[in-house]
Amino acid sequence: MQPKVNKYLVVVAGPTGVGKTQVTLDLASRFGSVIVSADSRQIYREMAIGTARPTPVQRDQVPHYLIDYVSLSEEYSAGRYARECTQLLEQLFMHHDIVFLAGGSGLYIRAVIEGFDEMPAVPGEIREKWTRSFEERGLAFLQQELSLRDPGYTTKVDLQNPRRLIRALSVMDASGTSFSALRKKHPVEHPFEILKIFCNLPRKELYTRIHQRVDEMIVQGLVEEVTSLLPYRHTQAMQSVGYREIIAYLDGASTLEEAIAKIKQHTCNYAKRQLTWFRHQGDWTEFNPPDVEVIDRFIRRKLEK
Repeated sequence: MQPKVNKYLVVVAGPTGVGKTQVTLDLASRFGSVIVSADSRQIYREMAIGTARPTPVQRDQVPHYLIDYVSLSEEYSAGRYARECTQLLEQLFMHHDIVFLAGGSGLYIRAVIEGFDEMPAVPGEIREKWTRSFEERGLAFLQQELSLRDPGYTTKVDLQNPRRLIRALSVMDASGTSFSALRKKHPVEHPFEILKIFCNLPRKELYTRIHQRVDEMIVQGLVEEVTSLLPYRHTQAMQSVGYREIIAYLDGASTLEEAIAKIKQHTCNYAKRQLTWFRHQGDWTEFNPPDVEVIDRFIRRKLEK
């Protein structure tokens, strides 16, 4: 009989706007624990309003890690996140039996749980070639090319995310190998057990919450925040929903009302893609709605086994 595991990483995921921040905060408070962010945008110091970052009051209530971590002037990747988050977890588990990892960035979460594939370096001209192909020929062209060259990966990647498709096609050009062949065959082993919790809401309620949150961001000063970040406009992080639409407004390509409507629409589209992605990622226990009392009992039952 294997010894009982006494360290647990509770991963709290779900679509944007579902309420992960408050749910995880309440759970971490009940367990006297800490929260590690798995949000690829909250990691940047300069991006606060448009990422719905936890408030200073919330962060005082429970220690948070990997928020306000790097500057937009730095390059940051899922590979770096996996390495630094793993090192952080080792330190945190020296003082806690349970740690919460929370966010909606599926690639970051998977990088920690399964390990991250170190891909070969891609020359800039190759990436630029596929970027131009996307700009000139559209997303459907990238989807078709990937389907022809690596049909296996086509079933796993978010086909609506051009950055993912450009990356895969660029890596295949640079390596001469299919992207699937470069990915790990076996998940990494961890000195802790992983509990996967997926927060969800009925679609109509989720979209209503998203619309309300966008309105709140505008009141809080999203336009002013984006204006202050225009020097970083060409970074990947600034292509995020909420930022790119306000940039278009500041460029005179739309009215503010049109920009707000697009943010709401694009955020709902993003939430839908997140739902699809996580449902293809294995053994998540879904809570719809994400009731803290119910999730608390679920965690405690798992810890008692």
